[in-house]
Amino acid sequence: MILTEGKTKQIDCIEQMLPIRDALDVISGKWKVLILTSIMHGNRRFTEIQTSIPKINPKVLSKELKDMEEHQLIKRIVHDDHPVLIEYIATDYSRSLKKVMMELHSWGVNHRKQLLGK
Repeated sequence: MILTEGKTKQIDCIEQMLPIRDALDVISGKWKVLILTSIMHGNRRFTEIQTSIPKINPKVLSKELKDMEEHQLIKRIVHDDHPVLIEYIATDYSRSLKKVMMELHSWGVNHRKQLLGK
């Protein structure tokens, strides 16, 4: 099968986009990066995470934590104390996002300056 140059460029573009889409599928949304940032800054308990992120409701936080655990970004640790203590910690895998998150922060600061002059 012979591909035209246009088709080859389209296939190359799709191959470049797929990993980006996969990454965005894992970290996209209003809350995931904020939750991960909170956990990376030492907030390990549900209420600590919730308190550190303005306007997140408990139901959404619970759903996002489960999703992040499924994607191996965080680990849920249950301590069999009385009462039961549950902690969330960042995985080594999620720490590989730290550079990306720092770049997003830098871009966001510059974007605010560009749009708002701040």
